[in-house]
Amino acid sequence: MEFQANNADPVVVSTDALILPLFAGKDEPVWSEIARRADETLSGHLRELANESRYRARTGTTFAVPTLGQLPAKRVILVGIGSPEGDTANALLTAGGAGARAARELGARNLVLALPESGDQDPHHAVEALATGIGLGTYQFTKYRGKAVAETAVSPELESVTFSGPGLENVATATALAHAEAVIRGVNLARDLTNEPASVLTPLSMAERATEIAHANSLEIEILGPAELAEIGAAAMLTVGGGSANPPQLIRLRYRPAADSDSNRKVGLVGKAITFDTGGYSIKPYEGMLEMKGDMAGGAAVLGAMSALRDLDCPVPVEATICAAENMISGTSFRPGDIIPGMNGVTMEILSTDAEGRLVLADGLVDTARRGVTELIDLATLTGAAVVALGEGTMAIFASDGRLAEQLQVAAKSAGERMWRLPLTEELERKIEGDVGDIKNSGGRGGGAITAALFLQHFTEDLPWAHLDIAGSSRQDRATSLGPKGATGVGVRTLLQYLMETGTTNSN
Repeated sequence: MEFQANNADPVVVSTDALILPLFAGKDEPVWSEIARRADETLSGHLRELANESRYRARTGTTFAVPTLGQLPAKRVILVGIGSPEGDTANALLTAGGAGARAARELGARNLVLALPESGDQDPHHAVEALATGIGLGTYQFTKYRGKAVAETAVSPELESVTFSGPGLENVATATALAHAEAVIRGVNLARDLTNEPASVLTPLSMAERATEIAHANSLEIEILGPAELAEIGAAAMLTVGGGSANPPQLIRLRYRPAADSDSNRKVGLVGKAITFDTGGYSIKPYEGMLEMKGDMAGGAAVLGAMSALRDLDCPVPVEATICAAENMISGTSFRPGDIIPGMNGVTMEILSTDAEGRLVLADGLVDTARRGVTELIDLATLTGAAVVALGEGTMAIFASDGRLAEQLQVAAKSAGERMWRLPLTEELERKIEGDVGDIKNSGGRGGGAITAALFLQHFTEDLPWAHLDIAGSSRQDRATSLGPKGATGVGVRTLLQYLMETGTTNSN
């Protein structure tokens, strides 16, 4: 799909579909000047049909009308962006996806979009938000679609999207579109990885994909297999991956900005990448394993974000660690009651082999901290308790540093991802106090997301740290304006927004 922009009048451009974003009004949409002209050319039928259908332009809703040759565009699609007093940037993100999905389902291969009329919205920010929504909303994972069902299961791909209107044919618009394309590639890379079957995406193939991404985006990379993990004392990685024929891999990535900075800031990202999780000897029920190919979504988000940094010209250095392992059952698997030494000397008493994500993150956090970072952010599909607390679609954030938490929450809102802060309740620390080791890897059902975060805090080396539990938001059970059923790539947009917004400013 190609994005482009010009100064043409959208109403007179020939295209498969003309998309017109409209604000919601009290009784009907707020008709923009372009929409009014399109309606006049259609003899008033556009407005008449919209009113008869009680179309109100609520965010992400669409209404399509064929033009029957009365306009150069084959059809007009109205897409709602909600109240003018609302969050316009996120409404445009949703509208871009909704409008493009509606057009594609009607067989359109090329689109023209007119920007909404608003004195408060920077047109280039509007272009970037709409383009990002289009790229996310039209994502499809078609790699394994067979010929017998391809025609019905897969929609045709959009070929081109043109933003038309005064003042768009300039460098700022080109930059906005380039930024949108980088974010889209990062999110959709994370989605692709998370949608892959576990038989294909093993820890080793995750390392191979990371190597390809690193070379394509001028990142430094180092892969630590079992021998190297033993050398650095990463016993948790080796223990979790020890029951599988596919050995664990710790993936180190480094991004250095093109321009030197006077700041000493260096951000550390850590992602859980359990490529399949049986639960080990604390085995999951059948239903619990159905989506466990996606237990590596945190690592996928980290890799997706890293892939976009060069194109975005991110000003801050980033050290990333992806902890890839497979939690299987065999004669070499770990057991409840085992004790694992952490890289920093903290010993971990195993109550549940199904609480393995926090174990690999323990090694990843310490390893990243020792590479000179000034702050740590980890992402993991860690606990069902976070889903119980917040429902689906919302990331839980725990943080040792208030400013870091606030900045990540602001970034998530700007990026259009939901996030809610949960407390690191010190009184619950007693639930993970070890009987024979220092700490237990499970504190029981009550406050499970909190005790998991408290466990991780033991391995943050006193750095400002935030933990994003994405268990409830890494996949969706039905299609939305921003993508189909399946992996969402959650976290990528928040990380990129955070890194670009905060620049070289220290968060502590």
